[in-house]
Amino acid sequence: MMKHYLLEKPSPWIVKHAPLIAKAGRVLDLACGNGRHAIWLAKQGYQVDAIDRDAQLVSSMEGMDNINVFIVDLEAGDWSYSDRKYDGLIVSRYLYRPLLHALPAMLNPGGVLIYETFMAGNERYGKPSNPDFLLLPNELFDVYSPLLNIIAFEQGEQQTPRPAIMQRICATKN
Repeated sequence: MMKHYLLEKPSPWIVKHAPLIAKAGRVLDLACGNGRHAIWLAKQGYQVDAIDRDAQLVSSMEGMDNINVFIVDLEAGDWSYSDRKYDGLIVSRYLYRPLLHALPAMLNPGGVLIYETFMAGNERYGKPSNPDFLLLPNELFDVYSPLLNIIAFEQGEQQTPRPAIMQRICATKN
């Protein structure tokens, strides 16, 4: 099993853009890990579905108010959540390209996608270094600009919480 670099505080990118999600709306946190975003969103009053394949990581969220925990391997094939609709989708530090194009269809009109993950160049800082888990330059923009309204996009080096090369997007559905 892969060793996780556990983060406790929510990402500043997600904190900055989460207010765009409908108040008390339904949010999906994909590959939620230890739930740092799901817990923060639930405390803000959102109804959160938190999905991850690691039962141990998500166990601390079991029974929390406003959070439904699902243990699902997103890469195993059957994606039974694609027919659900959300006011917000959160993806942080996770990339599985076959899901990229499916995400906009999961948003309600006015729904918000907030996505951030590692990109090419991150290999100089360690993991992930496999190109399958690193976005290409402008990849999120190229995928989502024909499908969603881009609110914000950035890419490049960050120093906190640890050095990495990241790409981020916030976009809304008409």
